[in-house]
Amino acid sequence: MVETRTVQLARAQIRPAPELSVVVPTFNERSNVPLLVPRLQRPLDGVDWEVIFVDDDSPDGTAAAVRTLGENDARVRCIRRIGRRGLAGACLEGMLASQARFVAVMDADLQHDETLLTDMLARLRPGDVDLAVASRYVGAGSAAGLAGRRASYSRWSTELAKRLLRVQLSDPMSGFFMLRRAAVEALAPALSSQGFKILLDIAASARGTLRIAELPYVFRERQHGESKLDARSVLDFFALVLGKLTNDAVSFRFLMYCLVGLTGVFIHMAALTVAVDLAGLGFGAAQSAATVMAIVWNFVLNNAVTYRDQRLAGWAFLTGLARFEVICAVGAISNVGVATWIYGFDRRWWLAGLAGALMGAAWNYLVSAAFVWRSR
Repeated sequence: MVETRTVQLARAQIRPAPELSVVVPTFNERSNVPLLVPRLQRPLDGVDWEVIFVDDDSPDGTAAAVRTLGENDARVRCIRRIGRRGLAGACLEGMLASQARFVAVMDADLQHDETLLTDMLARLRPGDVDLAVASRYVGAGSAAGLAGRRASYSRWSTELAKRLLRVQLSDPMSGFFMLRRAAVEALAPALSSQGFKILLDIAASARGTLRIAELPYVFRERQHGESKLDARSVLDFFALVLGKLTNDAVSFRFLMYCLVGLTGVFIHMAALTVAVDLAGLGFGAAQSAATVMAIVWNFVLNNAVTYRDQRLAGWAFLTGLARFEVICAVGAISNVGVATWIYGFDRRWWLAGLAGALMGAAWNYLVSAAFVWRSR
């Protein structure tokens, strides 16, 4: 009798992976989590499934709400990410944490029609489709739940993605799709952990190798919480497009760093003008003050835009600023040194100046990435 009970316990602990994992990235979605799980249960009745909430350490306690549900339902899992942010990265991490044959991605805001999951699964099971996408722009689909700037963003980003990346999808910006986990495993090394729409990244990285089916659905209105769409999402979109167009040969972050540096030139000249013409400072003192101000400007803007996913705050912001000042001072020395050295061989001043500027920019970017905005 004891041996029989032991065998039964052993068998209970060993079970195959579910057929379907539903990955739900979250940030401040505590109110929606208890509503979403029951909505998944109804259409997925009869399917061996699980839901993986990937939470970017939401301050509203989203992860705790998920774990509370998971205590009584083993199908509910939570991945709490510390020091990592980004919708695409959360989706990718959740999909790679799955052992299921199929993985789906949907939002926690209840705008996606969960009843479509069974239709997606039915399309993938026969083996002739790799990716099933819920589209707002085919058949009876509708984007009625989009409003204001989100509707405008969806329209122009969809058109831009289709034209520039040649993605054969009616709705490449959809955040609701299902695909074979084997396809995710194959494409994962080429995918970006940054960005706002991972479906676009998947379709562009696959370069036409995925067999795709599109299913119409009506995009609902958000019930709780706020949209995650902001200026950073727009920058992430352009970063993804640039990366795919250049096969990741051009770093969008470096381009942003250089653009921020250009704005710093204007800040420098403005500060120099004020210090000399209005404050009456000598040129040396005025130049020093303007340089410090430009470096502070560059640091603040880079922290807010270029390294938005690794943004420093509090004490880390102050120590990061101090490091950035030192790094830029060394960069200025390397700038002058390289320019002077080249000018000794070639008297074209503009060539020497450009080479020095590029050297200084490269130094500042690489060293600040390593010692200021380090991955935490």
